[in-house]
Amino acid sequence: MTVKQETKLDQAKKDAFAGKMLGVLNDGFLALMVSVGHRTGLFDTMATLPPATSDAIASEAGLQERYVRECLGALVVGKVVDYDPKAKTYVLPAEHAASLTRASGKDNLASFIRFLPVVARVEDQVVECFRNGGGVPYSEYTGFSEAMHEASGPMFDGLLIDVVLPMVPGLKDALNRGIDVLEVGCGSGHSLNLMAKHFSESRFVGYDLLEESVARGRTSARESGLTNASFETKDVAAMSHTRQFDLVTAFDTVHDQAKPDVLLSGIARALKPGGRFLMSDVRASTHLENNLDHPLGIFGYSASCMHCMTVSLAYDGMGLGAMWGEEKAKEMIAAAGLEVLDVKQAEGDPLNNFYIARKP
Repeated sequence: MTVKQETKLDQAKKDAFAGKMLGVLNDGFLALMVSVGHRTGLFDTMATLPPATSDAIASEAGLQERYVRECLGALVVGKVVDYDPKAKTYVLPAEHAASLTRASGKDNLASFIRFLPVVARVEDQVVECFRNGGGVPYSEYTGFSEAMHEASGPMFDGLLIDVVLPMVPGLKDALNRGIDVLEVGCGSGHSLNLMAKHFSESRFVGYDLLEESVARGRTSARESGLTNASFETKDVAAMSHTRQFDLVTAFDTVHDQAKPDVLLSGIARALKPGGRFLMSDVRASTHLENNLDHPLGIFGYSASCMHCMTVSLAYDGMGLGAMWGEEKAKEMIAAAGLEVLDVKQAEGDPLNNFYIARKP
């Protein structure tokens, strides 16, 4: 008979970890309230108000007071909102509003926190994938396209034209003269339309798998009067272009693909000799041990498990995942037949690396 040997617990370690898990529980629910505050416009309204009662805040925001008051309770305890118990007034400090309101543009972290409840909706399906394999398709992620549009738009507005494009030597001059540009995985087309607006002599086309995203891009282009931007619903891995484009861009999309290797090879074929490839993707190492102190490491691996990796596997894909890392990215770009010229970072974008490659 085998006698099970009791493990002697380090009580201090046990208590410390239990405390950490309680913090995770609280912070997880606080994240939900921050997402609600963002989506309802509660933070945007409070940023314009002096200390006010829940009645006054709800009235100004056009919301139901009882819901506002309960949400504010969580936000006060979570030290997001300040509360005066005598006057029963709430105020959003300006220093906090700088990370929570739409007026803060690319610094609005609440728009990224919104992804938490979006991906949480598919938890049941992901659990089934743990047991049976496969993945969760894009169609199951209700609200993801809208959340991505809202989160990425201000980042592009703040960085794309004046920070990111100048990373590629001579690119802005070429765009001003007029070149042919393709964006793969263009989403709602915000970045493509932004470039089309600034560089009227160049011609831009965007491909994305989701019709709702492509429709948003077309509508935005039409409303802005852009005649040099077009969009198509297309599986980018099935591209058949040959030496057609001077520039191909891929912003935070390659790691999601079922066949990222096929996509990168297609990009290499689609570029004219000397053409450039500009890719942004999650700033990380391919090796887990190098990401232990990554400031967004938990977010990166978790978002990958709940979205990026599983949507790839849903289409019998590679399941590359968001944290494929710089080493793997450079290896795959080179294997596709492109010369990696540089990997840069943009001040104001803590999430991404920017890869610059050239078609020989």
